[in-house]
Amino acid sequence: MGIKTALPAAELGLYSLVLSGALAYAGRGLLEASQDGAHRKAFRESVRPGWEYLGRKMDVADFEWVMWFTNFRNIIVFALSGHVLFAKLCTMMAPQLRSWMYAVYGVLAVVGTMGPWYLLLLLGHCMVLYVASLLGQRWLCLALGLASLASFKVDPGISWQSGFVTGTFDLQDVLFHGGSSFTVLRCTSFALESCAHPDRRYSLADLLKYNFYLPFFFFGPIMTFDRFHAQVSQEPVRPEGELWHIQAQAGLSAAAIVAVDIFFHFFYILTIPSDLKFASRLPDSALAGLAYSNLVYDWVKAAVLFGVVNTVARLDHLDPPQPPKCITALYVFGETHFDRGINDWLCKYVYDHIGGDHSTVIPELAASVATFVVTTLWLGPCDIVYLWSVLNCFGLNFELWVQKLAERGPLAQIEARLSEQMSRRVRALFGAVNFWAIIMYNLVSLNSLEFTELVARRLILTGFPQTTLAVLFVTYCGVQLVKERERSLALEEEQRQDREKLE
Repeated sequence: MGIKTALPAAELGLYSLVLSGALAYAGRGLLEASQDGAHRKAFRESVRPGWEYLGRKMDVADFEWVMWFTNFRNIIVFALSGHVLFAKLCTMMAPQLRSWMYAVYGVLAVVGTMGPWYLLLLLGHCMVLYVASLLGQRWLCLALGLASLASFKVDPGISWQSGFVTGTFDLQDVLFHGGSSFTVLRCTSFALESCAHPDRRYSLADLLKYNFYLPFFFFGPIMTFDRFHAQVSQEPVRPEGELWHIQAQAGLSAAAIVAVDIFFHFFYILTIPSDLKFASRLPDSALAGLAYSNLVYDWVKAAVLFGVVNTVARLDHLDPPQPPKCITALYVFGETHFDRGINDWLCKYVYDHIGGDHSTVIPELAASVATFVVTTLWLGPCDIVYLWSVLNCFGLNFELWVQKLAERGPLAQIEARLSEQMSRRVRALFGAVNFWAIIMYNLVSLNSLEFTELVARRLILTGFPQTTLAVLFVTYCGVQLVKERERSLALEEEQRQDREKLE
């Protein structure tokens, strides 16, 4: 109720003003804190000299970002450029062989990066799941897939298999875990799709062409086998205007990389949480902004990585999974994910398979528990991941419990007596509370449990009621603006569908 209801323009303008002012105020506090802490002894390892013409130090606490876009930037650009070049030549000369070219180039890149023994290790896992797919037993394929994934996440399997990598370099562990884990998920997807469609008779060659597509190999995103196979088997025809969109996406990704680098010269959002003594002296507004900005950065990092990879994939005439939904637009646990490809994989093979339409409590509980068990294995079992999984599993189910409660008895009657606009306001208030639950539950894994405890204590306990109510009101304003955006998009989609019917 109230989802399609518009609020007065003056009210939305007030929400925009409040949100903009609050973000500016919190940002000013973070900027001052970054300036004050730039020369602290605790910051020396992660705040280092940056771009000289900016005259400021840079936050380099994120190892992956530094590796991707500084140390190994040229190597990544060279590898992906080579893929694009050879793919274009093959598409022009022998388009029916382009999937083979993808696989051969990917295999050569893996051998050159990680060594031939690592390639043989992955081929062994591919063969195990291929043989399982021939038996046509879904449960066996899923069990072997999870066992294969566990062998890369738990000792002694991980220690033994890591010895297959030749050479030593800074990004080795990241590439090893990324390539191995995504290989297992892709092979499991192949096996499960083979069981679901026994009449199609997929071959081992289909599996290898799917797994060794280089842009997706190390870092994802993952496409389920049925989608990849259908798209790569089609004649490569580019719709009108698509090339412009690809260029725009590439430009947006490049701009985001530069913007993040500039941001890290002024805001040390990754380093400050590591010094709890310093972080505890921040104003409440700056601390709330710091917690929020940590999640926004993680989304930006995922969006940039997938944006670069997706640009290459779209040049190859594929339709890859889209970047994750911005954390700013999330106020329900059901839409919270930082990797849309993994989310699609889990939904298709675990969550939706067990939970059905997700409208009843018990099946939803079983589906969410099973999904987070697999997610825990994917992330690597440890205490923090266990806590993160329990919290997010609870949040997902609690939403359904509240929804079911609101649909029954006196609460439903109370909402029925409200106007649609007032109903939207009440729901936005609950969305604001949910938004901060999402931030706190995910901050545990993205930063640290100690920092999460500090933020929770300041915003909920010592800051009550002034800080608590102020943060909730600002968040409420943001949720209303997000709802308005969703309403506008839904209205545009309805109008588009109506025009298509008339045509």
